[in-house]
Amino acid sequence: MARPRAFDEGRVLERAREQFWETGFAGTRMDDIARATGLGKGSLYGAFGDKGALFHRVFDGWCAAVVEVAEGRLADGPDAEALDRLSSYVHLMAENTAADTARRGCLLAKGTAELAQHDPAVAARSAATMTSLLALLRKEIGAAQRHGDLDSAADPERLAALLLTVVRGIEAVGKAGLDPETLRGVADTALAVLPTTPSRGDGATT
Repeated sequence: MARPRAFDEGRVLERAREQFWETGFAGTRMDDIARATGLGKGSLYGAFGDKGALFHRVFDGWCAAVVEVAEGRLADGPDAEALDRLSSYVHLMAENTAADTARRGCLLAKGTAELAQHDPAVAARSAATMTSLLALLRKEIGAAQRHGDLDSAADPERLAALLLTVVRGIEAVGKAGLDPETLRGVADTALAVLPTTPSRGDGATT
C-alpha cells in the first residue's frame, strides 16, 4: 500500500507559485523551491516531476483563477445589469494593478512572456485563458446590446477584444510604473468609448 503524502499539496503549490512569481522560471532552481516549501528535492520530484512540470501545475492553477475572477464579475444575470458588470470587471483589474506596489505583475503575463515562445504547454494554456476571457466579455457585451445600453450594430467580438486588450494592457503598464490614477483613467476611458445606443448617447460608464 502506498504511503499517504505527509504534506499539504495545495500549500506546496502556493509556495512554489510565490517563488516562480518572484524569480521567474529561468531564475528559479529546484533548490529554491525546496527551501520555499520545506520539502526535499526528492519529494518534490516524486510528487510533481521536474521544474517544468511543477511550473505547469502552478501556471494552470493561476490561469484557472484568472478565469474564475472574471466569471465572478461577469456572471450570468439580467441584461439590464450587463454594462454594470463590465464596468465592475474593468475597474477591478485597474484597482488590482494599482494595488500591486511591488510591481510583480500577473503570473499569466510573466509566464507567457518568458516561456510561450518555446513551451507549447504554456502557449496553449495562455491562449485558452485569453479565449475564455474573450468569451465572457463578448457575452456581457451582447447582453448590454440586447438591453439597449450598447449599439446593437457594433461587433461584440471586436469590442470584447478591445476590452481584453485594455485589461491586459493596464496590467503591463502598471508593472512599468504608471501611477494608479492613470490606470483608473485608462479603465474609465475604455468604458466611455464603448458605442452606446444612438438614442441614448450618454456614455457607457457607470
